[in-house]
Amino acid sequence: MAEKQLTREDNTDTRIDYGIIFSVLILAVIGMASIFVAANHDTSTTNIARMLAMQLIWYLLGIIAVVVIMQFDAEQLWKLAPIAYGIGIILLILVLFLYSREYFNHSGAKSWFALGGVTFQPSEVMKPAYIVMLARIVSQHNNEFPVHTVNSDWRLLGKMFLWTIPIAVLLKLQNDFGTMLVFFAILGGVILVSGITWKIIAPVASAVVLLGTAAITLVLYGRSILMEIGFKNYQFQRIEAWLDPSANTSSSSYQLWQSMKAIGSGKLVGKGFDVSNVYVPVRESDMIFSVIGENFGFIGGCVLIFIYLLLIFQMIQVTFDTKNEFYAYVSTGVIMMILFHVFENIGMSIGLLPLTGIPLPFISQGGSSLIGNMIGIGLVMSMRFHNKSYMFSNSREFH
Repeated sequence: MAEKQLTREDNTDTRIDYGIIFSVLILAVIGMASIFVAANHDTSTTNIARMLAMQLIWYLLGIIAVVVIMQFDAEQLWKLAPIAYGIGIILLILVLFLYSREYFNHSGAKSWFALGGVTFQPSEVMKPAYIVMLARIVSQHNNEFPVHTVNSDWRLLGKMFLWTIPIAVLLKLQNDFGTMLVFFAILGGVILVSGITWKIIAPVASAVVLLGTAAITLVLYGRSILMEIGFKNYQFQRIEAWLDPSANTSSSSYQLWQSMKAIGSGKLVGKGFDVSNVYVPVRESDMIFSVIGENFGFIGGCVLIFIYLLLIFQMIQVTFDTKNEFYAYVSTGVIMMILFHVFENIGMSIGLLPLTGIPLPFISQGGSSLIGNMIGIGLVMSMRFHNKSYMFSNSREFH
C-alpha cells in the first residue's frame, strides 16, 4: 500500500459533515410527527406511544450505526466489502426458511424475520453491503484496465451483473419485486459513472425500456405468459390501479385512491398538523407522504422534496471533495438508493408510479429501511471524516 500523505487534521469537528446531519435530523423530526398523525387517526393502532418509542429506538440504533461506519476508512471498507456481501447473502437465504408467517400471510413475501414483536428485513442492510461490493468491483476492474475499450467494458458489465444475479434470484424467491427494483437502480447508477462507453449503455438502456414496455403490454393483453414465470395476481392489480386509479376504488385501487384523495384534500397549504379526514391504509409506512400532503399541502410536499435534494447535493459535494475513485462509486450507490426510494414512494403516493411497498427514507415507520439508509449515510460521512485526516490520491493504491 502506498504511504499515506501526512495531511493530518487534529480538529475532529471539521471532519464531520454537519450539513448532512442537519438534513437527516429534519427528516427524522418530520418522520416522527407524521407517524404520530398516522397512528393517532388509525383506529387499529392501540398503542401510539409504543410505536413512537420503537421508531425512536431505531433512530438511535441508526445513529450508532453511522458513528461506527464512520470509523472505517476506504481501505478498511474495501477489505470488508466481500465479508459484508457474503453475510448479506446468507441472511437472504436464511429468511427464505425463517420468514415471518404472519407477514407472509399478509403480504405474500418471505422477506422478514420476526422475533417477538420485532420484525427485520435483511434485504435493507444488504443494500449498503451490495453498494460497497459493487464499488470494489468497478474500482478493481478500472485498475486492471485503465484504458476503457468495448471489450473491457463488456467484461466489467458482466462482473457487475454476476454479483447482482444472486441477490435478484433470492429476492425473486422472497417475492419482493419492489426491493429488487432498488438494487437495479443502484446498479444502473454505478454503471453510469463507471466509465462504460455509451456504445454499450445506450443499447442496454434501450433494451430495458423495451422490456418494461413489453411487460406492461403483457399485463394488459398476455397475462398468462407472465403468470407462468412467477408473476402474482396482486402485482397485476397494482399495475391496473396505476393505469386507472378510479376503475375499482373499493378494492384493488382503494389504497392509491385514498392516498390521492388525502394529498389532494391538502390543497396548497394543507389542513394543519394532526388533521386527517381521509383514511389511507398503511399510511404510517408506505403511504406516509399522504399524511404530509394532507397536513401541509403542496407547499409542505415541496419543502420535503427540497430537503431530500439538499441532502443529495451535500452527498455529491462530499464525493467531489474526496477525489477518491472507490468512494465515488460508494457515494453513487448510496445516492441512487435514497433517490430511488424518494422517487418511487412519492410517485406511487400520487399515482405517477405503480404501488411497490417502498418506504420513504428516514420518514416511514420501520427499522429495517431506516438502519439501511443510516448505514448509507455513515458510508458517505466516512468520506469527509477520513478525507480531512488523510487522503489517498486514488483507491488503486490499496488494491
